[in-house]
Amino acid sequence: MAHAIVIGLGKSGIAAARLLQHHGWQVTVSDRGDGDALQPIKQTLEQEGIAVQLGQDLTPNPSIARIIVSPGVPWDSPTLVHARALGIEVMGEMELAWQALRTVPWIGVTGTNGKTTVTSLIEAIFTAAGCWAPACGNIGRAACEIALEGITAARSPDWIIAEISSYQIEASETLAPKIGLWTTFTPDHLNRHITLDRYYWIKAQLLLRSQQQILNGDDANLQQHMADWPDAAWTATGQIKANQTEERGKDDPKPDRPEAMPPEPFAYIEADWVWARGTKILPVDAISMPGHHNLQNVLMAVAAAHLAGIAPEAIAKGIKTFPGVPHRLEQVIHWQDITFINDSKATNYDAAEVGLRSVAGPVILIAGGDPKAGKDGPWLAQIQSKVAVVLLIGDAAPAFAERLDQIGYHSHKSVATLDVAVPLAAKLAQTLNAKTVLLSPACASFDQYRSFEHRGDHFRQLCQGVLDP
Repeated sequence: MAHAIVIGLGKSGIAAARLLQHHGWQVTVSDRGDGDALQPIKQTLEQEGIAVQLGQDLTPNPSIARIIVSPGVPWDSPTLVHARALGIEVMGEMELAWQALRTVPWIGVTGTNGKTTVTSLIEAIFTAAGCWAPACGNIGRAACEIALEGITAARSPDWIIAEISSYQIEASETLAPKIGLWTTFTPDHLNRHITLDRYYWIKAQLLLRSQQQILNGDDANLQQHMADWPDAAWTATGQIKANQTEERGKDDPKPDRPEAMPPEPFAYIEADWVWARGTKILPVDAISMPGHHNLQNVLMAVAAAHLAGIAPEAIAKGIKTFPGVPHRLEQVIHWQDITFINDSKATNYDAAEVGLRSVAGPVILIAGGDPKAGKDGPWLAQIQSKVAVVLLIGDAAPAFAERLDQIGYHSHKSVATLDVAVPLAAKLAQTLNAKTVLLSPACASFDQYRSFEHRGDHFRQLCQGVLDP
């Protein structure tokens, strides 16, 4: 019996271990952690015949035939480099799921921001059309779990709708969707990918392997790479602009290529309607999600559904009934003419700038957390134009305060935690006649929380306390 090691005892690791065992592998799950929270999971898996090793690093050896890695393990880590040198097959959980489900058509969604909303919206549209098309991957549900569910149900899904991060693309060398989508492209994860050029080409691999590509024609950075995608379907809320060659930055891998001509958009807005390849889908005012960026998210989902053969009526129904995604401009409460909005998923400057643009001002903004590198200019400009007070939390608070002072914006206060920020924001909103209290951190959450979801859930709980102090 061949031996496989799964690194990581999270959702994807557990699902991968179970799928491997189903296919006859001897499986060991290895996790560097050894806390009390992992003990019940260890006991459950061992009762299923899956070995679990906690509190130790993996040492590759020739007795191991395959290693499955979680997205958190760098693809070029010394352990994985050593494993590959020994001839061990190394892959991510998404690649393992692809091997089990490759007879099913996949829609792969990648991008810096917007992935989860687009993925969830596509799933809602396909569900409205009567398809079994589960969403999985970086969105939260493991792809291998879907594969096991199909085996148990003795029926394969009609489609797989997968949100796929750059980390997962790195570890999925053969995953080839029928339709690949690229939502946005802005600097992110550069602590791992180092350069914007490398980040771009990791993302590009997924679309290069896709039979059909859909790209966001509103995204300035993707427009700069228009010549890379001559056969792609582009989406646009306005007119797609061709970028001049001399405008391309130093990170562009092909600075001497000819200027790209702007394509005719595949999905677009015209006369206050959403269209796809000349077909009316639904009126713009039927879209309930706030913000111009969500119009683009809708267009991406419409393009994917149209290419997949979903009827316009089902596309419209799925969009009209879509409630939005938690932690992404999620309206939590409306209290005394003040709307409290949870945008905890805004973990970088670009997403936080979009969040500010999408809500009514004046705004009491709660920002900060585990800081990320990036360009903060547009975000700071939105703060200057729309924000009454910024309440700063987490590790980023001192640096954010200094940065705000540098641009001459002094209406900020460091309050350390959400427990202090939320009730103070409610009081300030009343005093300053603010319309919105917005958690849009522009930071990761790991200084104080397990995840952005954990942070958003805490914000929601505190907001409910404003109503019932």
